[in-house]
Amino acid sequence: MANSGLWVGVLTALTALGASYLTSRATLRAALAQARTTERAQALREQRERRRAAYRAMMDRVHAFSAITWEIEDVEAADGRADKDRLLARMCERVGPSIADMNQAMHEVRLDGPAEVSDAADRVRDLARRVQALLRELIGTDAPEARDAYDAAYRDFRAAYVEFIGLARGALEVEGEDEGGRS
Repeated sequence: MANSGLWVGVLTALTALGASYLTSRATLRAALAQARTTERAQALREQRERRRAAYRAMMDRVHAFSAITWEIEDVEAADGRADKDRLLARMCERVGPSIADMNQAMHEVRLDGPAEVSDAADRVRDLARRVQALLRELIGTDAPEARDAYDAAYRDFRAAYVEFIGLARGALEVEGEDEGGRS
């Protein structure tokens, strides 16, 4: 009888140890899964913030470029060819560094991606260069064709910029969030 009591005790102890082992493994797996999920969420949050900063920098540079090109209205209001050319020359001097800043911001977007947003930023910058070239061609001419070409290039630039904004916004949206950013 003493042996059967010993065996029952040993089996009970082994059963308890086995159950404890299985429970601890399950708990460990759950903790690891939770840690991985938290780490992934943090990485996604950091990626989103890097992208947001890069996209905002690009948008700031585009706005600075646009502020210069909007001065074309001052050129139109100026009296005489000499005043118009002086204003156009000043715009040309300022638009070059503005595009250089946009170029730097475009490379930041390229670094953080995704590819379609990077391509859109590149297109915006390229079209800004086209606007710059056509702005230079306005110096010394009153030809309506030159102004029409400039205006068309600027419209293309703005359309590309609006497309960039849409793609950037899409890249920042997190699945499962509503328009206000809440789940």
